[in-house]
Amino acid sequence: MRVYYTDQFAIPLPEGHRFPLVKYRLLRERILQQRVVSQEALTVPDAASDDQLGLVHAPAYVAGVAAGTLGAAAMRRIGLPWSPELVERSRRSVGGTIAAGMQALHDGVSVTLSGGTHHASRDRGEGYCVFNDVAVAVRVLQRAARVRTAVVIDCDVHQGNGTALIFRDDPSVVTVDLYGAGNYPFEKVPGTVDVPFPDGTGDAEYLERLESTLRRIPLPGNIDLVFYLAGADPYEGDRLGRLALTKEGLAQRDGLVFGYCRSRGLPAAVTMAGGYASAIADTVEIQARTVAEAARIRTG
Repeated sequence: MRVYYTDQFAIPLPEGHRFPLVKYRLLRERILQQRVVSQEALTVPDAASDDQLGLVHAPAYVAGVAAGTLGAAAMRRIGLPWSPELVERSRRSVGGTIAAGMQALHDGVSVTLSGGTHHASRDRGEGYCVFNDVAVAVRVLQRAARVRTAVVIDCDVHQGNGTALIFRDDPSVVTVDLYGAGNYPFEKVPGTVDVPFPDGTGDAEYLERLESTLRRIPLPGNIDLVFYLAGADPYEGDRLGRLALTKEGLAQRDGLVFGYCRSRGLPAAVTMAGGYASAIADTVEIQARTVAEAARIRTG
């Protein structure tokens, strides 16, 4: 199974910043240590080009990100300070999702250890999301005639408002979003299938509703590819999550999604999305199990 990583492209953050940048490196090290994948399976993706980003994002926005001219308000909305390293990391993250999508079509499943930046929309970023990697990957694959239709299954605890907005009038892309109803963003953008959960939802209710949702996904003809945003932030110990799933519950969630893909013969490209546990080791453990489950269905 091919796995893409971008953690060597570090972003300079001020001391005390809430974004857990170190989790990406720790996740790569953990899956190597546990022999989930080999060193040879790890690949650094190419950076997404302006042309690729422009399939989703406004050219003026892409240029503003690249040049650092978005302005203070726009950068506050993103929540990360501008730097050349942020631009490179963001482009590589999109490149990882494009590459994972391409590889999944060949191998059945592929993973990027970043991605899932689902709050970014056409002309703005927000919530630690600069570019919408999944949306760009869908458009790149569609332009290359590798994909006609796709399903985005978003299990990050925060609603993918940017993704829903980008694909709102596009029947070729089905968005399925399971999220905390009272969590960020507080103005939701309706997608194809929305499954909101109240604060404190635990394993039993979450897994029951996920299973029933997967059974009723409206598929527009033949689906070519699934993008799975496997956020670790529904975890009970997540600082920004407000749900109450256990680590075992999250592993069962992954199993349900991968089981859905496998039973229908659908290739899956997996992104890690969010994870902000008080103990970073918890986020890393949850996401390492996601990668291990992806590897298991690849070889099973």
